[in-house]
Amino acid sequence: MFEVVVHSHFASAHNLRGYKGKCEELHGHNWKVAVRVASETLDSLGMVLDFGELKKELQKIMEKLDHKYLNDIPPFDRLNPSSENIAQFIFRELTNAINREGRRVSSVSVWESDSSAATFSA
Repeated sequence: MFEVVVHSHFASAHNLRGYKGKCEELHGHNWKVAVRVASETLDSLGMVLDFGELKKELQKIMEKLDHKYLNDIPPFDRLNPSSENIAQFIFRELTNAINREGRRVSSVSVWESDSSAATFSA
């Protein structure tokens, strides 16, 4: 199995509805994102996919989140914008753009700080 990884980042604010503690209040993070794409085979150029293509598709998603109040953006207008839910959102958005026969997004990790991250994989 081959796997490629790209990293990106975005800055945004959010608050966790129903949370009893500091995170219930409005606050922000400089989020770091790692995306992994796996394939059992390589294309004719010897790649899982071009890093540039993966970064371009990830950037489209980052633009939806960067410098935004996440609680106002679907699906986070009804779903808590936790690191776990953000990772799942990015995973699903990227899956629609990247997955092809034999190639798939394998995981998305989202760090809200240097020491705290959540990962979604299928």
